Amino acid sequence: MEDVAGSSGSMMRDAASTTTTSSLSSYSSTSFFTNYPLFSALIAFAIAQSIKFFTTWYKERRWDLKQLIGSGGMPSSHSATVTALAAAVGFHDGFGGSPFATALVLACVVMYDAFGVRLHAGRQAEVLNQIVYELPAEHPLAESRPLRELLGHTPTQVIAGSFLGLVTAIVGHFIVASGTA
Repeated sequence: MEDVAGSSGSMMRDAASTTTTSSLSSYSSTSFFTNYPLFSALIAFAIAQSIKFFTTWYKERRWDLKQLIGSGGMPSSHSATVTALAAAVGFHDGFGGSPFATALVLACVVMYDAFGVRLHAGRQAEVLNQIVYELPAEHPLAESRPLRELLGHTPTQVIAGSFLGLVTAIVGHFIVASGTA
């Protein structure tokens, strides 16, 4: 009797697992295109990079396509992206849960890295490039390619990116809320 109950219990778990898996896969296939936190983050990134692109044109009167994908500059697209993600997760899933806590910690780490480690690495690159530039022509490093200097962000650029990300998530939240009402 126990064998029959054990095998039927196992069959029930397998059936429940199959049902759960199929419902999750059908949910995930449609939810990607309606994933408000993901799209808030991507839109914030695109807006931040576009601002850099047009700001470069305005200041230098030249189009620099590298600004669409490059790092550094005003506003921080990294900060905009992770702030939009964290805020959107909070609006979507609630600010008291693990998903928001995870997104918030990720945002803090990324922003700290942007104006801490990466900013100082860029400043070191400036110094190293100057040293290499002053080397005599016969030195083996004299012809080396310069290091990228614009890597990190100032605190103002990080704050501006965070503000852009928050505004993007709030606007997205109102759009989503008006669509479901």
